[in-house]
Order: sequence, then structure tokens, then C-alpha cells
Amino acid sequence: MLRFLESMQWVLFIFFTAAYAYQIFYLLVGLWGKQRGGVENAELHRYAAIISARNESAVIGRLIRTLKEQDYPSELLDVIVVADNCTDNTAEVARSAGAIVYERFNKVQVGKGYALDYLFKHIFEEQGEDAYDAFFVFDADNIVDPQFVREMNKMYDTGEYSALTSYRNSQNFCANWISAGYALWFLRESRFLNRPRTRLGVNCAVSGTGFLISADVLREEGGWNYHLLTEDIEFSIASAVRGRKIGYCGNAIIYDEQPEHFRQSWDQRLRWSKGFYQVDAKYTGALLRGCTRGGKAGMSCYDMLMTVAPCNLVTIGSLLLAVLLCVTSFAQPAYITYRVMRMLGRILMLTVRGITFSLFAFGAVTMIAEWKRIAGPAWKKVLYIFTFPFFMLTYVPISIAALVGKVEWKPIQHGIAKVQEERESA
Repeated sequence: MLRFLESMQWVLFIFFTAAYAYQIFYLLVGLWGKQRGGVENAELHRYAAIISARNESAVIGRLIRTLKEQDYPSELLDVIVVADNCTDNTAEVARSAGAIVYERFNKVQVGKGYALDYLFKHIFEEQGEDAYDAFFVFDADNIVDPQFVREMNKMYDTGEYSALTSYRNSQNFCANWISAGYALWFLRESRFLNRPRTRLGVNCAVSGTGFLISADVLREEGGWNYHLLTEDIEFSIASAVRGRKIGYCGNAIIYDEQPEHFRQSWDQRLRWSKGFYQVDAKYTGALLRGCTRGGKAGMSCYDMLMTVAPCNLVTIGSLLLAVLLCVTSFAQPAYITYRVMRMLGRILMLTVRGITFSLFAFGAVTMIAEWKRIAGPAWKKVLYIFTFPFFMLTYVPISIAALVGKVEWKPIQHGIAKVQEERESA
């Protein structure tokens, strides 16, 4: 049994190493490959910036102002807000800032996916399905770079993409180890996942906010039909399965606000983890079939399959088996218990050490590559390289809790933008 357990650990190590080896190539492309650009003399398309907000009066005004200040013709960019189940004055703040506002109250269909579907259907009914060429989707805590729309328009005008994602930076990277953990992960996703994917012609993954979706897609599907707890990754996987291409525009930059308190971080990542399980249950079969296509389409499905694969659970399951063996050994002679305990200790040490080293390496490479684009003192940047593996390892208990518990969508409270404005006015 001990030999079987040790062999199983090596089999898992070899399997996961082989399964994710392609990301080493992504890393090299992200470091040295050129960033894909768009059409310089692009046609100016008509867009609507969509914001789903629930009790976001503290931050939504600043986002709308950054959208109104875009280096893009104002008559070609509308800002539309759905104030979803709000109990504060989000709708009034958004209207005062110059946005078109819809108010939605539905306590049964709760979540961003339902709010987006509600808004898109109302836009099509009231303004017509051809009113806009495409839509941008933002979270209320975002701040948008002045060149965002113009840069996204250059990529969209190539005609290659049904959707586009952007470069996701952070307003509060160095607030603490929690915000830094989030921010470093999203920077890694931009630089070492989405950038290489677009360069190689493989589908990107939309990451919740700062993305563009073509009106053609919404017309074909009759709205936004993605209502799982992680509607963004559901859309990304459905796009790969259906052969729709998602690209990445690294010159289009947004800044979002990361959670700084562990309770909020737990709730948010619990929802993400549960959403990934939902996606696994719904799309694994389709992704496996998509992998057989070969070429870039097959690679897109394989990449998305690896993105949502429940690797944490496989690792946890093997460790639990080792612990069970350890417990049963207590009924055996002392020398057998000793051998089992020593084997268990070695397995645990190798597993944790391997995962920690991998996370540290990815965090360090990302920090070095994006150093100049990260706001904060140098000593904090270095410190948060070392805390990044710990932040990621907290996904282990979160993954277990998401598997066995009921998870509901909960809003994340934001406020840093309001604090910054008060400081500036003072």
C-alpha cells in the first residue's frame, strides 16, 4: 500500500506536469513575443459601455467619468447602467454622472449574468438590435484608461474576434497581501496567458470585467444566456466550444479595486470555485469533444479545459487517501506506523514544496515583467512575491468548502475611489 501511494503521487506529478507543460511555452511567448496590435486607421464603431451595479454609489461616478473622458467621439459611446437590486442611491449617482440607467428588482434571479441579460434585452427592444456594433462590460469599481475604447476599437475592427478582453491592472495592488495576490494573478493572466494566446491564435478567457462582446453574438443568442456563478468563464468556454474567437488587447487598460479583507476575499473566491464546478459539470464533455478537432480550435478547447480542471480536488483527494492510510496504521505494530508516518510526511512536504515553488516562480516572473506598471514601493512589491504562494494556497480550503456547501452570489463592497476623491479634494 505504501508503494502504491508513493507511485500514485509520482503518476499525478508526471500527469499534471505534462498537462500544463504548454503554459511554459506561453510564458516564453509572454516574455519575448510581440504584442498583437490592431488596425491603425480603424473605422470608428458605435459602442455602449455596460455597467452592472449593486449598491455601488461610492465608486460608480468615477467609472462613468473615466468613460466620458475617453479619447473617442462621445456620440459613438453611450454609458448604460443597470442598478440591480440596489438599496442605496446608485441609480441617482449614475444618472447625475451622465449615464442611461435601468433599475432592476428581482430577488429570485440574482447575479450579474441575469442583470446583463435583462439590460441587453431592454436595449434591443427599445433601441433596436442594430443600435450598437458591440458592448463593453465593466464592474462599477473600474477606472478606465483614456485610450481604452480607441485601442479596443483597433482590435475589433480587424473583424477576427467575437469578443475581446483587456489588460487588467489594480488600483490598490500594495494595500496588503490579499489585494496583491489578486492583482498579481490578474497581471499573470494578462501577460502570460491571454497575450500568448492571441499571439498564437488560441482563444482567450474573458475575466469578468473590461471586455468587449460583439452585438452579433448577443443577437444570435437572444441575449446574455450565461447565468452560472462564474458567467465570464462560462461565456469563454462556450465560445471555444462553438468556435467563436476571443482576443486580447494589451494596450487597453483598466484598473479595478481588489478586496482587502479576507472575509470578502473568501466569499468572492468561494463563488468563483463553485462556479468552476458548475462549469465543469456543464461543459467538460463538450470541451473533450472539442479537443479532438485539432489545430487552434482544438487547442482552445484544451486550454479552457485545463483552466477549469479541478486539480485542487485531485491533489486533496490523494492527500486524504494518505491521511486515511496513516490513521488505519495506528492499529498496526509501531514500526509500521512509523513507516507510514514518515511516508506521509515526505508526501506532504514534496507536494506543498512543489506547489509553493511553482507559485513563487510564476509570481516572481510576473512581478519582474510588470514591475514598472505596478504602483507601490519596491519593498512591498518584493514582499508580495513571497506572500503570493500563500494567497493561492488559501484556495485549498475554499475549494473544499465550495464543493460541499451551498454558495450564493454576494456583492463585494467597494470604496477606495471615493476615499481617493476625498483626499484629492482636500
